[in-house]
Amino acid sequence: MSTRYRTVARAAEVETEVSRSRFLCRLERVGTEGEARAVVDAARREHRDARHHCSAFLLGPPPQVVERSSDDGEPAGTAGAPMLEVLRGAGSDAEPLADVVAVVTRWFGGTLLGAGGLVRAYGDAVRTALEAAGTRRRELLRELEVEVGHADAGRLESGLRAHDVAVLDQAYAARVTLRLGVPTDGVATLHALVAELTGGTAEAVDAGERWVDRG
Repeated sequence: MSTRYRTVARAAEVETEVSRSRFLCRLERVGTEGEARAVVDAARREHRDARHHCSAFLLGPPPQVVERSSDDGEPAGTAGAPMLEVLRGAGSDAEPLADVVAVVTRWFGGTLLGAGGLVRAYGDAVRTALEAAGTRRRELLRELEVEVGHADAGRLESGLRAHDVAVLDQAYAARVTLRLGVPTDGVATLHALVAELTGGTAEAVDAGERWVDRG
C-alpha cells in the first residue's frame, strides 16, 4: 500500500486560446466522486453559453485510484482522455497525483481544430492550470498520543517539532495530551525520542492513522 501521494495545493482557473477557441480550465481538490461531479455541474451552470464542459478526475489515495473522464460532445478521445493523461503525468510512481478534478469549458471560435489540435488544446489547458495550482504531498501518518503535565508540554512539543514530528492536536485537561503523527516506519524512532525528551516519564500510545498534508 502506498503511504504518499500528491494533490493540488490550491484551486486554479486559467484561460487559454487556440485559433480563437477559448478553453477555461477549472482545477480543484476533491475527496469523492460526488464532489468532483459537483465541480463539473457548477462549471456547466456558470457558463451556459459554452458548447463543451469536458472533465477528468483522479480520486485516491493510491493504489485504489478512481479515474473518470468525459469528452462532453467533443470527438471521442480528444478531450477527456488527454486531460486525464496530463493529470496522471503530474505525479510520479512514488507520489501519484490524486484527489483532483479538471473541467475545461470550451467556447468555439469558428475554426475547426481537428482531432490532434483538440488533444493538444485540452491537454495544454490542464497543464497550464496545474502550473498555477501547484501540488502538495499527502502522507499516511501513524498517530500516537502522549500525555504529560502542563509544565512539560511546551518543552516536549518544541522538541518533537524540532525533529520533524507532526503535532496534529493538543487537548488540555488535568494533563496535556499531544496527538502526534509520524511515517509508518518512524514509530520506533518516535518512542525513543519521547523517552529521551521526557526522561522516560512518558510513553507514546498508538491511536490509529490518518492522511495529512505535509507541504
